[in-house]
Amino acid sequence: MTDVRSSDRLTSAEVADVLALAAAADEADGVSPLSEDGVLGLRGTAHRHLLSRADGGELAGYAYLAGSSGELVVHPKHRLRGHGTALLAAAGAGDLQFWAHGDEPAARAFAERNGFTRARVLWQMRRPLADLPDVPLPDGLSLRAFVPGADDEAWLGVNSRAFAHHPEQGRWTADDLRLRFAEPWFDPAGFLLAVDPEDRLAGFHWTKVHPPEGDEPALGEIYVLGVDPGGHRRGLGAALSVAGLRHLASQGLRDALLYVDESNAAAVALYRRLGFEIYSTDVQYQRPA
Repeated sequence: MTDVRSSDRLTSAEVADVLALAAAADEADGVSPLSEDGVLGLRGTAHRHLLSRADGGELAGYAYLAGSSGELVVHPKHRLRGHGTALLAAAGAGDLQFWAHGDEPAARAFAERNGFTRARVLWQMRRPLADLPDVPLPDGLSLRAFVPGADDEAWLGVNSRAFAHHPEQGRWTADDLRLRFAEPWFDPAGFLLAVDPEDRLAGFHWTKVHPPEGDEPALGEIYVLGVDPGGHRRGLGAALSVAGLRHLASQGLRDALLYVDESNAAAVALYRRLGFEIYSTDVQYQRPA
């Protein structure tokens, strides 16, 4: 039987092993098995980490849980040898949700064999940054850049209200913000705030730039876009979207991406109106308690 080690904190060597495993899976499958939250969580204590090793000691499988939700990956050369099943067993018998990136048939079959059903679908959408529409801000609002340390509390408040029903985004804390401020991609100039004349926050568009990888050029991203639901500013979401896309285009980028829940009909409709099309699909599988 495959042994699985459970830990609330990984050593630096274990972090390197997980990143190497994820890179091997990415190369084999054409999609990264770990989200940004998964990678950021490798060096923290908010996740429960599960590691399955092959007989020679090489890391063969990895999973993590943040509450009851997480991600699971097995090294391509160690698949079909029980490591995935062992990781699920170690995760426990309660309610569990695991993300599978790319909606691959093998992941679907593995989920179904182990009693998981399709629960959520996350689309990655893309569009070129050329020929952007002209969408002005609602009257009385202006744009400025986010100021770390000064705008944190106001932003967290609007973010929690805008994503009150979102199982991940709406729960962000000051620690989640600070983790991202420390990332090399963070640029406050690309974190746009829509404010009224009293500098009260009405909405925001946080952009991100992904560096080039192999043959893939650098990409811009609508990282987080939110509007305070109490502001009643019709058209602000579209105006903020275009403002952020124009900022990304000014950096010399050619294309932009975003992630949106398939079930979020209003957001999907907005992004389709702005010219975004589905590029790839991630699926969250759930197993009830």
